[in-house]
Amino acid sequence: MMWLIPMVLIIPNIILDITDYSYWLEKTVNILLPFGLYLMLTSTSRNVGRTVLFMFPLILYAAFQVVLLVLYGESIISIDMFLSIMASNPGEAGELLGNLSTAIIMVIVAYLLPFVWALSLILTHRNAPVKAVNRAAKAGRWSFTAGMVTLLACYAVIPGFDILRDVFPFNVVHNTYLAGRRVAATRDYHEMSASFNHQAASTRDRDLTEVYVLCIGETSRTGHWQLAGYGRPTTPRLAARGDSIVFFKKALSQSNTTHKSVPLMLAPVTTSTFSDSIYTTKSLISAFNQAGFNTAFFSNQARNRSFIDFFANEAGTSAFLFDDRKHHYDHELLGYLRDFVNRSSAHKLLIVLHTSGSHFNYKDRYTSEYEVFKPAKASAADPDFRDQLVNAYDNSILYTDALVDEVISFLDSLDCVAGLMYLSDHGEDIFDDSRQRILHSSPVPTAYQIHVPIVMWTSEEYNTLAPQIRANAVAHRDNQIASNDVVFHTMLELGGIKSRTLDTTRSLVDKSYRDRPRVYLNDYNEEVPLEEIGLRSYDKDYFDKIKISYK
Repeated sequence: MMWLIPMVLIIPNIILDITDYSYWLEKTVNILLPFGLYLMLTSTSRNVGRTVLFMFPLILYAAFQVVLLVLYGESIISIDMFLSIMASNPGEAGELLGNLSTAIIMVIVAYLLPFVWALSLILTHRNAPVKAVNRAAKAGRWSFTAGMVTLLACYAVIPGFDILRDVFPFNVVHNTYLAGRRVAATRDYHEMSASFNHQAASTRDRDLTEVYVLCIGETSRTGHWQLAGYGRPTTPRLAARGDSIVFFKKALSQSNTTHKSVPLMLAPVTTSTFSDSIYTTKSLISAFNQAGFNTAFFSNQARNRSFIDFFANEAGTSAFLFDDRKHHYDHELLGYLRDFVNRSSAHKLLIVLHTSGSHFNYKDRYTSEYEVFKPAKASAADPDFRDQLVNAYDNSILYTDALVDEVISFLDSLDCVAGLMYLSDHGEDIFDDSRQRILHSSPVPTAYQIHVPIVMWTSEEYNTLAPQIRANAVAHRDNQIASNDVVFHTMLELGGIKSRTLDTTRSLVDKSYRDRPRVYLNDYNEEVPLEEIGLRSYDKDYFDKIKISYK
């Protein structure tokens, strides 16, 4: 047992040496240092079973890391991974874990069975011989010492090397601490943002009727949109609208996680200011409130106890369909939208719709009438079922197309100044290449995870009132857009709102809009050039093929 547990715990390190590290010194320290530590820990007492129980957190980390490596093929457990788990509802977590049978079996065999053996050693009062304990302790000290020497060499030779980022499990323990700090900082949000003021005001006649909808999609990738040239009719309704909509096909998200991507959209922050400013700022909903709008936020996602919830609470009316712990389809949001608009006596309205979109499990995101691409029954996250998973995913895009089209039809029926902006928070992997990745939120994103669609529509009344707004949107539809960077500013300008937080160079409906270098908000909330985040040749080939810049 003294030797087995260290050998089992070092499995993630061996895999990470193959998948993540290029320097031999880095590979070496990633084995010697933790293995020596593990061996010294298991040999601290003759009662090895009890020692192993105390090492349960390390066993849990290793098991979680193996699951992550099976799922994504690389990378350590990130801060965002911890936060995403906390933000997910139990149903979503169950859907995912229930379909990762390979990873679960590996974890049971490698980690649970030795843990059960440790319990049996305690119950049977079996202790290790003194000589065996001394041999293991000596070997552990030698391995740990050699690891420390190699660690010093890594700091001297490898640029940017840091044990808290580059050696498992030290990096994951550190990430746990950082995730805890972010959660703690989030708890102080209301106090820290209390004095924030957009200084927003409407520039239009107070008696002018205006209705705007921001529809936030989920896990929808542009490559599967008919509007972007996909070979299947996944967006037939929007396609039928022709030039009445503006489709932006070269937008990339700056985060592949909902809990960061959506706040980046809604608040006047950028990837360079997110780490500090997100805790002290308020969203576009507050800006619309200040400008005299009645606001609403309707969500078909679970509350995540963070910024999305905080921003939703800024609205005069808010509802989370999942509060009743039942399954809901996105089209139910239409009822909330219609009811809010029909009941309101105000002239100016803003409604934010947060959908479930194409979140896994795909086949559960649409009703039977939208099961056009068949067969689509498989739900296992297994490359053998890729065709069925893609069918189900495409059906979910078809369902989103119908939802956005019906929102537009409703707004159009109001015969007033109205506008809609739709975009997805991030995309998704569906076993697209030899990496065999599935889902999203991986520490290193893929092209499929960050290429997202943006749709804009304005009513005839709006186009008559402000023709240059639509003209500017059309002029920018082929730009290299950072999706999270434009939402706040585009929505404010679409709504005719002036504010100290408005940056017209980030508004898709302003003549002064300009593209910026591609950047990404990494796991440590640092702005990093996208080309340095770890994109593979598959991703670069994808971007090159459709003429999207990643620089």
